[in-house]
Amino acid sequence: MINIFEVNETNNMVEHENLDVRTITIGISLLDCIDSDLEKVRKKVYHKITNVAKDLANTAKRIEREFGIPIVNKRISVTPMALIGGAACRTTEDFASLADMMDLAAEAVGADLIGGYSALVSKGMTEADELLIRSIPVALCRTKRVCSSVNLASTKTGINMDGVKLMGEILLEVAERSKDRDSADCMKLVVFCNAPDDNPFMAGAFHGVTEADAVINVGVSGPGVVKRALEKVRGENFEVLCETIKKTAFKVTRVGQLVAQEASRQLGIPFGIVDLSLAPTPAVGDSVADILCEIGLEYAGAPGTTAALALLNDQVKKGGVMASSYVGGLSGAFIPVSEDRGMIKAVEAGAITLEKLEAMTCVCSVGLDMIAIPGDTKASTISGMIADEMALGMINQKTTAARLIPVIGKGVGETVEFGGLFGYAPIMPVNKYSCEAFISRGGRIPAPIHSFKN
Repeated sequence: MINIFEVNETNNMVEHENLDVRTITIGISLLDCIDSDLEKVRKKVYHKITNVAKDLANTAKRIEREFGIPIVNKRISVTPMALIGGAACRTTEDFASLADMMDLAAEAVGADLIGGYSALVSKGMTEADELLIRSIPVALCRTKRVCSSVNLASTKTGINMDGVKLMGEILLEVAERSKDRDSADCMKLVVFCNAPDDNPFMAGAFHGVTEADAVINVGVSGPGVVKRALEKVRGENFEVLCETIKKTAFKVTRVGQLVAQEASRQLGIPFGIVDLSLAPTPAVGDSVADILCEIGLEYAGAPGTTAALALLNDQVKKGGVMASSYVGGLSGAFIPVSEDRGMIKAVEAGAITLEKLEAMTCVCSVGLDMIAIPGDTKASTISGMIADEMALGMINQKTTAARLIPVIGKGVGETVEFGGLFGYAPIMPVNKYSCEAFISRGGRIPAPIHSFKN
């Protein structure tokens, strides 16, 4: 039962503390769209997406009205397109034409973004995988809603260094093709280690092959709610601090559970997971970095930052798991730069560097996220940064990712403006020393010894 106090408390979270349901994401299996005829695949993909997700936007609006909870995004994730197009696609243009269908279908149903233009290549690449990866720059350039992800590593298989090398080159090509928009298409591309099958957050969402034909996944976010709760326990010991975060995460996750179950009922699609990720926005009071400061740091990046973030991430997960039987996705704290006003301030103050961000990714929800770097950064250097992030995920048995934005024509000291939820970012310096000989070796870094658990 929900009492009137809890209703008022939730209303206050929504009105004053930036609580929202960041996304309702419908995951859709396209395995039944596989065909050797490309035109048939295109038609099947469009029909399946538009048929399953036809009521997504209207349902989200109806739930917003009924419960008074903002639902920021309506999204779709689909089976990795390298699997769906493998039998029919012979060229990069063939694959890009499937991205066109994804984009048209998302537009038709009123979805903000659609993920799943993806390849899973942690151990090696098929011909279809490589064709899709090489088509990413064209596909992202000519679509508005399509997001792309590539899983390059896992704890079980190691790191596909051929894929890592290729993705460094692809990322620069994406940046070059969108240089008239400050290389903005790079925001729609992410690389993973240990990518989850049920992530509702973009750009990394795809519908895993272990999933049902269609599911509802909900992503909830409430950095402002956590920040406000911690303001009330300033100076208290860590036991009080942890209990406060845990209880707050429980309340936030219950909101997500409520919305997910209602969306599932109205759409007639099974409920998948609630992803409780503290995903910040550029809005004042909606910052993970500000939570770290409330815990006791002058700036995010100060000594103690990694410990504070580890504490935050763990308590958020503990509270979330108690609130829902099906917590999944990424769940924890995101630390993007451009989307977090507090993180931007820390970069501008010189309190945080790429190296410190990398250390923080050992304990955060994802990884190096929404980080602008100089446009003249070498492809091999970008691949080296990706390889480091993949190694952290592989060794620590966690999901890590990199969403880097090499801004063509801009350098350190300049700022790039993305707008909306994406915010703005100061361009961060990158280590100037070369790793080209390391990246050029090719092959695969083997899985760590603790991966052998069978």
